Amino acid sequence: MDSVKILLDEKDIPSAWYNIQADLPRPAAAVLHPGTHQPLGPADLAPLFPESLIEQEVSTERWIPIPEPVREIYRQWRPSPLYRARRLEQALGTPARIYYKYEGVSPSGSHKPNTAVPQAYYNQRAGVKRLATETGAGQWGSSLAFAGAIFGLEVLVYMVKISYQQKPYRRGLMENWGARVVASPSEETCSGRSILAAHPDCTGSLGIAISEAVEVAAADPQTKYALGSVLNHVLLHQTITGLEAEKQLALVGDYPDIVIGCTGGGSNFAGIAFPFLGNRLRDGRPVHIIAVEPAACPSLTKGRFAYDFGDTAT
Repeated sequence: MDSVKILLDEKDIPSAWYNIQADLPRPAAAVLHPGTHQPLGPADLAPLFPESLIEQEVSTERWIPIPEPVREIYRQWRPSPLYRARRLEQALGTPARIYYKYEGVSPSGSHKPNTAVPQAYYNQRAGVKRLATETGAGQWGSSLAFAGAIFGLEVLVYMVKISYQQKPYRRGLMENWGARVVASPSEETCSGRSILAAHPDCTGSLGIAISEAVEVAAADPQTKYALGSVLNHVLLHQTITGLEAEKQLALVGDYPDIVIGCTGGGSNFAGIAFPFLGNRLRDGRPVHIIAVEPAACPSLTKGRFAYDFGDTAT
């Protein structure tokens, strides 16, 4: 009988994350300082991130070792299963073999703990007491709350107000893991108060929530900021997904012609696609990479290509 689930043993969890910076034909464009608009240096990032994560952010090493305490936590849900979508193949009437990597087996139900756990670990090792972050629908906030509980960190989550109101179950999940969840914009920060003064009925946005979390972290030496997407250290943590998928496909003698990933902030897409893209960049191994985004809020397929900041207070 042909397998539906392709499983790896816990011992097969990758021992290193893949850093695509090592294989890019030219360096990625620099992140700019919101005040000076000059490239950010390690000193600029120090108020927000511990030194170990800053080193990963600027690293050009291909492989970043995964600390054993992080791999130990990963074992709670990793390796995640790879499924052969046989019924979809039948429904489409296609000769193609379709696989999907299922990340919903994590404690918080998404791929986000792949980076939340190492971020909490590195911050705890650096003596940090509290992490501040933002969340929209709540997947990232839930994941960081879970990771914070494991490593004994306080977690403060600014949740977009409309989601705070509409998704009490996500809020409850974060609070059960010990996080404090605040509807954003709030009266707790200068950026939140200024927005509420101008727009008392504001239902919030991810940019506003980012502004509040960054403001808190920058003002308190015991607090650091944690981000669930976009930055290089986040993307490389997520590559554990694609690295596992590569091993799983090898078990059934397959290699993808096409890799498809959904894109928002980029962490899910990077997780599945970057290891295969790295193979193409290094060895010319053919693979077609497709990024899919929602038509309602396109950021890759429409609009003007320009530099922007993630928070609204910049």
